[in-house]
Amino acid sequence: MPPLFPQPPDEVSTAHFTDNSGALTWRCEHEVVHIEPWGPDALRVRAGLDGLTEGHGALSERPQAEATVKIDGESASITVGGLAAEVDAVGNIRFVRADTGDELLCEQPIHFWWPGSRNYTATGNGYHYIEQSFAAYEDEQLFGLGQHTHGRLDQKGIVLDLVQRNAEVSIPFVVSSRGYGLLWNNPAVGRVELGVTATRWVANSARQIDYWITTGTPAQIASRYAGVTGHAPMLPEWAAGFWQSKLRYRTQEELLEVAREYHRRGLPLSVIVVDFFHWTQLGDWRFEPSEWPDPGAMVEELKAMGVRLMVSVWPSVSLMSSNYQPMLQAGYLIASERGAPVHADWPDRHAPVRLPVAFYDPTNPLARRYFWNQLRANYYETGIKVFWLDACEPEIKPGHVDNLRLFAGPGPEVLNRYPADHARSVYEGMHEAGETEVVSLTRSAWAGSQRWGAALWSGDIPATFESLAAQVRAGLNVALSGIPWWTTDIGGFHGGNTADPVYREVIVRWFEYGVWCPLFRLHGDREPRIPLSQAMSGGPNEVWSYGDEVYEILSGVLRLRERIKPYVLEQMAVAADEGIPPMRPLWFDFPGDKEAWAIDDEYCFGPSVLVAPVTKLGARSRRVYLPAGATWTDPWSGETLKGGTWVEAAAPLERIPVYLRDGAPLPLR
Repeated sequence: MPPLFPQPPDEVSTAHFTDNSGALTWRCEHEVVHIEPWGPDALRVRAGLDGLTEGHGALSERPQAEATVKIDGESASITVGGLAAEVDAVGNIRFVRADTGDELLCEQPIHFWWPGSRNYTATGNGYHYIEQSFAAYEDEQLFGLGQHTHGRLDQKGIVLDLVQRNAEVSIPFVVSSRGYGLLWNNPAVGRVELGVTATRWVANSARQIDYWITTGTPAQIASRYAGVTGHAPMLPEWAAGFWQSKLRYRTQEELLEVAREYHRRGLPLSVIVVDFFHWTQLGDWRFEPSEWPDPGAMVEELKAMGVRLMVSVWPSVSLMSSNYQPMLQAGYLIASERGAPVHADWPDRHAPVRLPVAFYDPTNPLARRYFWNQLRANYYETGIKVFWLDACEPEIKPGHVDNLRLFAGPGPEVLNRYPADHARSVYEGMHEAGETEVVSLTRSAWAGSQRWGAALWSGDIPATFESLAAQVRAGLNVALSGIPWWTTDIGGFHGGNTADPVYREVIVRWFEYGVWCPLFRLHGDREPRIPLSQAMSGGPNEVWSYGDEVYEILSGVLRLRERIKPYVLEQMAVAADEGIPPMRPLWFDFPGDKEAWAIDDEYCFGPSVLVAPVTKLGARSRRVYLPAGATWTDPWSGETLKGGTWVEAAAPLERIPVYLRDGAPLPLR
């Protein structure tokens, strides 16, 4: 039988294999491919022209793993644990299960002659437009890839930009139903095509291909991935409670009065938030004293009520900021290849028009230290220890990444790592100050962000049932991408009329979903909305803002979160120790149940709880699938049902369907 991809007639193979101390290298003409063990059951593959570098990826120091290399003339293989890579004479790689030889994934040439499965198109100065192609499999499902608004859990068939945008978070790690996980270990801007004829990863401008692959059960894949990109810390106890926020509290007294009202009503409250425009100038990273006269006293009053203060700090620096010129001169701002070193426009205090702003460069260790020193002097030393890292994609406008130059490299090559390096600024600074509990709310993330205490939220999303349904799927893909700390703006961000009966139902159902998210946070720009400026505040957005009937339900949901907090923290400990996300699709816990792989609107929260959100107006029941291999108890009726069945579950306005696995003793009622 002829080979699937024959070489042209009379072509002579010049392949050369080398065993490099337990790693396998293939060379032919100018191309070099290096495959090395990178943790249990895992391999890292790098490929390029003439030489390879360590790259700019997310992989930490190589974990110990023993590999076996075999070279047999025109082919070779490398095996580490349960994963093997077979390489043919022309350099194509086939990944298989080591015990059975079953194919997991295979590189697939773009054409039978040229180009091959790896294509490098020169863009100048040693950089290339890079394509890496793999075979597609008809029955394959693909999950992960960060957070996106397309509303799909299974991402097979989509084309996805690998770029950071508000509500579009690029984490290039994919989990396959075939039993492998693959990290495109490259922060270059590009795209991934999960087509029916091929899977293709593209970097618009990079120096080499770099990816990491592992195999195992879903839990093993998650654990292996955390092992090489970094484990999240243990979530502090306070962070598992309720976070209160609205578009903007304009003054110290306004914020304190909201916290006092929660306290007067006896409602649980862990965090309250000072959002944007609290600053003197954008990039000064300090309070405007006319509106926030005594931050230290504010922190102390909140502390007496058991509440922590979170403050929003942005990575952007206005021309009016006292930090702009020093940072520009020191090289701490992102540079522009052409034109002035500014990257967006933004309203600023005392400015009649929007002003140019620049973004600081967290890929520069000295810039990270400078940024943290401002936060330390102006916030931390007043007692503020929780930061909201908003607009950290970074939110450049226009989005011409080719005009950016960072300390780590050109914008097209490295920009996707920006949010992870930004979170690192606060994490390192807090640890240097002696703090061990670091939680930074971020609007974007990249592979490895979890290790820096990043708590991702889903960005500025619509305040609709359709958006709520999309969040269910987005949150599950985030969890599979290695980020265990995740939340949404409960109720959505863009709009929402507190007097509208339809929106009141949206907020109720979103709260009932939010209580079963890793983080439990209310936020949004409610009606009446006004144009972007320092005068904006947004409508009321506290649990008593939606009428007595809704308040009764929401206050009950707050108390439910307090009852389940010990269970939430148990799952966070598992995430920290083992890399297993608390929130995951049904198939994660029940991989042998084929029906579970088709469910995209239910999920497991830890091993003991099945959650079925309600995302349709007027719904008072919904169909729920109970996975095979367990018994499931309705905690409200007490009815116990056998797994592997569909049920029509009651969903009155005051609750969504939740089932407990095998009699788990959670105090839901």
